[in-house]
Amino acid sequence: MNMRKCLTHFVPIIFALGLLASCEPIMEKLATVSSADGTPIHYEVAGSGNTTIVFVHCWTCNRSFWDEQFDHFAKHYQVVRLDLAGHGDSGKGRKDYNMASFADDVVAVANDLKLQRIVLVGHSMGGPVIVEAAKQLGDRVMGVVGVDTFYTPFPYPKDEAAINAFVKPYEEDFVNASGGLVQSMFPPGTEPALVERVVNIISRADKGMAVQAMRDIFIWNARERPAVLDALGPKLRNINAAGDGTRLHDSVVLIPGVGHFVHMENPQAFNMALQAILIEFGA
Repeated sequence: MNMRKCLTHFVPIIFALGLLASCEPIMEKLATVSSADGTPIHYEVAGSGNTTIVFVHCWTCNRSFWDEQFDHFAKHYQVVRLDLAGHGDSGKGRKDYNMASFADDVVAVANDLKLQRIVLVGHSMGGPVIVEAAKQLGDRVMGVVGVDTFYTPFPYPKDEAAINAFVKPYEEDFVNASGGLVQSMFPPGTEPALVERVVNIISRADKGMAVQAMRDIFIWNARERPAVLDALGPKLRNINAAGDGTRLHDSVVLIPGVGHFVHMENPQAFNMALQAILIEFGA
């Protein structure tokens, strides 16, 4: 795939050898591991290095949402991406889809690969998931990077009544409610094909899993977020959509001109921001 991208334009023969060397395909490995409750978790590994970046997708999404990061960072690091339980190619039928059980999926992959120097990167719901995973992985985690998940202006419902009111439309008509939510997260002018792709994947997710997970995202944020984020201290960084330009925390890097799917809408700017953070972590 990298070779195809590199050869889309004519290059003088004098540069051919250097071009081909830079486009040498990176080997990828597909594997499956059992999570704590026995659910099979599908994951991919590529690249090499002392530091491993583990990418965790958002609510009702899958590991393909990290395509631009997986290929880019595999050139200099070992990279891992997985499908959380109930998502993508991973197992279905889990009894409780919550942030703690999703964290078990991440830990199972990290243990299967015997990872020791880990940077966890999580988008949206992936943020709470990687924070919970970091609790279990301890000193093996060099840093945690939330992507448009912490210190954003999104008005999380904070009590049971507000959570029930938010979730109700998804229980009644999941396809239309989820599709409308996702479309609202992209700014005007976003590439239509990207919007369509994301809407199609999310709106086709398993409703039972999605509703249960959505409810637990809100419960986690209401009960856990302030204390656990403070506990992470200098290990926490965030890459968020710029919105109105207000930076809500010192740990936040803002990317202008994008909506919620920061890393997909402007992968070049996102990758540059993440690379700077990796350097800060000593990766």
